[in-house]
Amino acid sequence: MRAFQDNVQRAGPAATASYTLIGGILLLGGLGYVADNTWGTSPWWLLIGLSVGIAAGFYAIVKSTVRPK
Repeated sequence: MRAFQDNVQRAGPAATASYTLIGGILLLGGLGYVADNTWGTSPWWLLIGLSVGIAAGFYAIVKSTVRPK
């Protein structure tokens, strides 16, 4: 049981980073979609939102996996 608990604790940062990736894509992509529909600029704000969401998500993944020296 202790080994399982250790695995869950080690997986916490990676799980958080993956949720950040998914959340960033959905939230910023959704905001871009709404902005495109509001201003009629399709697909530019959607692409910008998705790009920023992906970049923020990958930044969180890299930050959680790289150990400080």
